[in-house]
Amino acid sequence: MNTTPPNGSKISTQFTDGYQTIIVPHKKVGAFRYFIGAFLIFWLGGWALALVTTVTQLLRSPEPFLLIWLGGWTLGGAFAFYMVYRLFRKPIPEALHLNLPNLTFDTGVPPLDLKFGTRYSMEYWKSMFHRRKKIEFMPIELKSLRLRETDSGNRLTIDRGADRIDIATRATEVEREWLYSTLKDVSKGRK
Repeated sequence: MNTTPPNGSKISTQFTDGYQTIIVPHKKVGAFRYFIGAFLIFWLGGWALALVTTVTQLLRSPEPFLLIWLGGWTLGGAFAFYMVYRLFRKPIPEALHLNLPNLTFDTGVPPLDLKFGTRYSMEYWKSMFHRRKKIEFMPIELKSLRLRETDSGNRLTIDRGADRIDIATRATEVEREWLYSTLKDVSKGRK
């Protein structure tokens, strides 16, 4: 079994609790996200000022329009706070824990990838609200491990019931091929 990642790869291996762990870091996103984050922080200063002004005005003379406006403004501010959090949050890499006889996959938390345009709109919204998952695959599920060729490159997947789980989504094609052969070797050794 070859547990040495390809030359130039950012993938690393380590031992955790006596089991080997393969760590697949997410690709770095550019410094443009810091500019967006700084703009949002500046915008939130104006947002807070408008919020205080509106609440003060509502306490003096309640108006239905201002109450509705305040609800939308509060939601917009909450979303901006969440965006700042996601923009500056440190990414957590994907990890594959080879805890015999199972394989535990930790999706980690990728950095917020800023994509503009409507072509990626559904994927963009999914990535914005990414939830970290830890999935434990049984040996029978590892038989569905596949390296699938697509128009945009290869995909490393494992089927779990009706779900198809993508592994190493931010890795290069060469890294996914290495990971595929390594996991195949490990799963053969478990029989």
